[in-house]
Amino acid sequence: AITLNHVASMFTLFFTATPVTDYATAKTGNSATYGEFYRQMRELGVNLAPSGFECAFTSFAHTDADLAATLEAARKVTLLG
Repeated sequence: AITLNHVASMFTLFFTATPVTDYATAKTGNSATYGEFYRQMRELGVNLAPSGFECAFTSFAHTDADLAATLEAARKVTLLG
């Protein structure tokens, strides 16, 4: 399961079914799974924060094509477990 936390254009993915509201619940995320997601996304040309405890940002510099390419890359990622 993936929990997505966001405020405006800032977001963080946690690989957990637990709602993430603080550090203790953030630690329930599977860091190995995040690491694998990060590596595969990077191989597909999408740069994310290397730690699951960091956030990512979208901006007006990102085009619709950039966002579509990111979503397409995420669909290609294969995670075990």
